[in-house]
Formats: sequence, C-alpha cells, structure tokens
Amino acid sequence: MSQPTSLEDRRAVQLYDTTLRDGTQREGLSLSAADKVRIARMLDDLGVAFIELGWPGSNPKDVEVFERARDVPWHHATLAAFGSTRRAGVEPADDPQVAALHAAGTPACTIFGKTSIVHVREVLRVSPEENLRMITETVGWLATNGRRVIYDAEHFFDGYAEDAEYAIETLWAAAGAGAELLVLCDSNGGTLPWVVSERVRSITRALERPIGIHTHDDTGCAVAAALAAVRAGAVHVQGTINGWGERCGNANLCTIAPALELKMRRRCLRDGALREMTNVARRVADIANLAPDTHAAYVGRSAFAHKAGVHVAAIRRHPRAYEHIDPALVGNETRVVVSELSGRGNVLSKAEEHDVTLGAGDESAVLRAVKDREARGYAFEAAEASVALMMRRQAPGYEAPFELVDYKVIVGQREGEAPVADASIKIRVRGEMVHTAAEGNGPVSALDAALRKALSGAYPGVHAIRLADYKVRILDGEAGTSATVRVLVDSVCADETWTTVGASSNVLEASWQAIADGIEYGLARVAEKGAAA
Repeated sequence: MSQPTSLEDRRAVQLYDTTLRDGTQREGLSLSAADKVRIARMLDDLGVAFIELGWPGSNPKDVEVFERARDVPWHHATLAAFGSTRRAGVEPADDPQVAALHAAGTPACTIFGKTSIVHVREVLRVSPEENLRMITETVGWLATNGRRVIYDAEHFFDGYAEDAEYAIETLWAAAGAGAELLVLCDSNGGTLPWVVSERVRSITRALERPIGIHTHDDTGCAVAAALAAVRAGAVHVQGTINGWGERCGNANLCTIAPALELKMRRRCLRDGALREMTNVARRVADIANLAPDTHAAYVGRSAFAHKAGVHVAAIRRHPRAYEHIDPALVGNETRVVVSELSGRGNVLSKAEEHDVTLGAGDESAVLRAVKDREARGYAFEAAEASVALMMRRQAPGYEAPFELVDYKVIVGQREGEAPVADASIKIRVRGEMVHTAAEGNGPVSALDAALRKALSGAYPGVHAIRLADYKVRILDGEAGTSATVRVLVDSVCADETWTTVGASSNVLEASWQAIADGIEYGLARVAEKGAAA
C-alpha cells in the first residue's frame, strides 16, 4: 500500500493518526466508511507516518474501510490495522480477531496488550505468565506472517506504578517477538507530563528500542505529556485530529505537529504540509458534522484573534507583539475583533480589512457607537458585518440603499389552523416611497419577505441574498417578558456569509435591526462584486 516509514532520521518524529478508530470513540461522533477514506487521504497528503484505519474484527464498517483502502494510492503514510492480543488459551492463527488483523492487508498491525498487573488479574482474569505468552505469540505470529508490528502497551503508566518489573517484562516480551515500536499508553489520561517524561527516559535507556507515546486528555495534559515524551526520547506520537477521542479526548495532532516542527525543530510532516493544518482540521470537522473548536491552539478561528485595544494597537506596530508565531505557518490568519474593549486601532484595522476609507475622527465616532450599543445589549464580536456598516455609514458620500418609514406586523390564528403572520412595510428607496406586504410562517419571516419584496424592483440582487440562520438570546431573564433580547442573523450570498446583530426589549425590533443590516450589507457586496466583474 505504501513504502515503509523509516526511522533512519533520528531527529524526525513519526505521527501516528488514530482519528478513524480511537477518535470515533468520542461521544456523538460517527463516520461512514467513505468519510474515513476521505479523511485518511487528507492525512496521507499531510505526510503523517501511520494512519490507523480501524479495528477490522470489530464491525462491518471497518471491514469496508479496509476494502476501500486497497484501491487508493497512498503516497506518504503506512496504513495500520488495530486489534488486541489473542484470547487466552487460543493460538493466534485460530483467533478470528487476530486473523482479521492479518487479512486486512495493511503493511502494519498495531496490537494492544495488558501491562497493568491489575488488569491482567481482574479484567483479563489470566495469569501473568499467560498474558506474557499472549503478547509474545500474537506479535510473533503477525511478524512472521509479514506484518510490521507496533505494540501498544495499554495502561503502561498505571501498570508501572503497580508493578514496574512486570510492566517492563511485557515490553520485553513484545520487543523480543518482533515488535518494531513499543508505545507507552496513558490509557486513563491521568499521568502528569513530568512523570511521563521520567518513565519514557528510563524505558528508552533500559530497552534501547524505539519508544512511542499515546496520551489521553483526562487531566488536560495530553499534548504536554506527548511533547514531554518526545523530549525524553520518544520518536513516535499517537493522537487524533482535533483531539477527538473517548471521554475527554486524545492528544491533539493539530497542536502537536506545529509544536514539534515550529517549537522543537522536529520534523513530523512532509515539507510545506504544516500550512495545510488549519484547513485539514476544519475540513475533518465538517466531514464529521462537528463544529470546529474556535479556540483551539494554532488552528482555531480565535487562535490569533485580538480584542483588547492595547493588543491591537501593539500588533499594528509589530505583528508578532501578541502572536507566538506567524499564523500563516499553520494556514491561519490574524483577526481583529471589535467590541466594548476595543480601541481606535481595532476600528482602523477593521476599516482596512473591509476597504473602507474613514475620515479624520471617524474611527472614534464608530468606537463610541460600538461601546454605547454594547452597553444596550449588542454584541459585535460575532457580527462584523454590522461593524462594517457602521464604518461605511461614516464614509463621505455613502447613501443607504433604503430607509425605513414604518412597518406593521399582524399575527393570528384560527381554531384548527396554523398560525399566520402578515407584514406591511413602507421604505424609501432612491427617493421614492415603496409600500408592500407579505406573509410568512411567523412575524420575522413575514417582515423579511416584505422587505425583500419592496426592494426587488430597485435591487434585483436582493434575490441572491438569503437568511441562513436566526438566533435569539435573552440577556436578562429575570426581567421576564421585558427582558432585552439580542438577535443574530446569518446571511448568505454565493460563497460569502456574514452576520449582523440587533438588540431591544422588543424581539421584533431587534430582528428588524439585524435583518435590515444583513440586507444592506449584502446589497453593498453584490454591487461591489458586480462592479469588479
């Protein structure tokens, strides 16, 4: 399927991705066979050393994944099948699970065995000697039958604390039978980084074999522990994209890879692949139908976002003043957020981003408006289009595409019928009064439809703008029905999405503010794109 991954470059670190097996143990995550192959191809393109496709003996879906993988050209990664040591009292060749590992046809097989004496006696309920035979015979059978074997020492750190001598003996059993890598697993995720470092250093010296690390994030230390292991001598790191996995997740390869290459100068991906890391993290999340973690290190949308006025003023003078790396190195970008904590620099940065020319003092006027409105319930961090409009309205010569004169909305319901809503609206468009009405399945829907209908004659481009999402948040619930509500509206036109905000104690007024701003911003973008074309 691919050429073997070499260990000749001792400065390089092998990344072993287990997103498709360990990652899918995350609650609420499910991937189809086709999804798994798509993700595996992305990982291969990054230059990940090993990709674990799944556990072939566990379910039909994983069997299908291995079948599909046979028809794919793999350029960088070595594919691996995952499984366990043989069952007690059964020869490896007679164990269906071990046979399925071999039949998967991958160059590598990763098997896990028990290192903890407590697990041997209480979970497997076999003798320590039989456990050693299970490890030796399974590794030996797979190696003899042409498979590269990676041995995952499950619960190694807990096992070492229970009985260090026996834990090391299990590693010797795997190494002696032909395992090319011994991976120390912190299966419960409870070992702190300095303990991991000490254990890896001592095991590396004692065994003189290539050592890997597999950590979980139950203490929030999975990435730190993995990096500490590399510093102590590990040459192989197992983890998942976006840190997905059972319970609190696995070590996050989207954090580990940049840290290894940029901070520790240890190669782990193909040349230039690091710039694809942000894109891969988000595409994989999209395939899994999970929202990306916007605050994830390196690849999160907010990883290089700046909100405080002092910070923005600094990065305008020196870009790395509050950034530990150039975001472009991982395919991310610097973002400036406008809020009540902003300074003039935030507004100026946003004006440059949206290609708006502000006059002298205009940025201060916009900033005052932002702070005043946020005190009344607005939130502009997630509604940059509303900020852009505030700046456009300050620009000399700007004319709004429409002005509201008034609107009325009637909502009613007859017995046995669905509720109905009618909205009538008067707006001034290019100096002329336009009065129209529309129905909707609710008051906001009716108002939105009436506005679009009123604008369609003068601005046909309004039909290309659609409302994609509508969110309402009550800000002071103790006020009951008099509470201030904040409305966020997402609008879409072609491949562009923007968000606008409104706030009021009247949900319809807040909705109008957000919808009207969304349409006004969209019409401006349609006009700009038309002029450019």
